[in-house]
Amino acid sequence: MVAPSQAEKVLLDADALGRTIVRIAHEIVEGNRDLANVALVGIHTRGVPLAQRLRRLIHEFTGTEVELGTLDITFHRDDLHVRGSEAPLHAQPVVRSTSLDFPLEGMTCVLVDDVLYTGRTIRAAIEALFAYGRPGRVQLACLVDRGHRELPIRPDYVGKNLPTSRGERIQVQLVELDEVDAVLLEPATER
Repeated sequence: MVAPSQAEKVLLDADALGRTIVRIAHEIVEGNRDLANVALVGIHTRGVPLAQRLRRLIHEFTGTEVELGTLDITFHRDDLHVRGSEAPLHAQPVVRSTSLDFPLEGMTCVLVDDVLYTGRTIRAAIEALFAYGRPGRVQLACLVDRGHRELPIRPDYVGKNLPTSRGERIQVQLVELDEVDAVLLEPATER
């Protein structure tokens, strides 16, 4: 379990985070009449457990089991520095699996991520998704929108708008990966 340091501020505790995810699930249901054609696609790393939680909640609310996929965007990032024959100058990326075990054509794919910042991760996710097929629609659900967009990307479903300065950092912790549910703000002075 990772406890917040004295400098970190808890923005959402476990209860608030849970309520926020429930609200996003309701909004996805309200925004999509035909849930049989909806797929939640979690972006690694924390988008995957969020998508799994949303899927469970949507099933609880409607009785419909929406499709679930996972997406690795590593090789679609514009900031990737892959090692050649020389020693790496940057940390090497961790490649995870992509699992889209359903036809994308005609589906509404809801990309799920934890924090929306510049929009570059979402651009890479859209590019990665289209490498596997052509969905009918792509929507975006994110737990936190912290602002500072560099690309014209806007979420369809957002849990919390938490304006930050560029130097600050939003840290999402999820039980599945971090043994605790919380959203923390790390001040600029700590970085």
